[in-house]
Amino acid sequence: MLLTPEIRTSVTELSNLLAEDFFEIGSSGQIWRIRDGIDVSGIGVVRMQLSDFEIHPLSENIILTTYKIFNEDKQQHSLRSSIWKYEHAKWKMVFHQGTPAG
Repeated sequence: MLLTPEIRTSVTELSNLLAEDFFEIGSSGQIWRIRDGIDVSGIGVVRMQLSDFEIHPLSENIILTTYKIFNEDKQQHSLRSSIWKYEHAKWKMVFHQGTPAG
């Protein structure tokens, strides 16, 4: 979901998917927290291909997702992991990490 331009450019949609305490360790090594704010244009549009998506249950209401991304704009591969928590009848992402891959 977070890969589509409609979601990535909507503050409302991003707020619906990201937990209040969300943080990310990007493939650049930078740490970003939702409390730092979402830009009025969202998080930007990037042309990406997703593969090898897997869901790993950690508990009844917490899952780890892992997948690979190919960033078409940068011609770069990365490994991704996200932790999602089910609360108040919604899944919200609480953590995300991107790691460059060869």
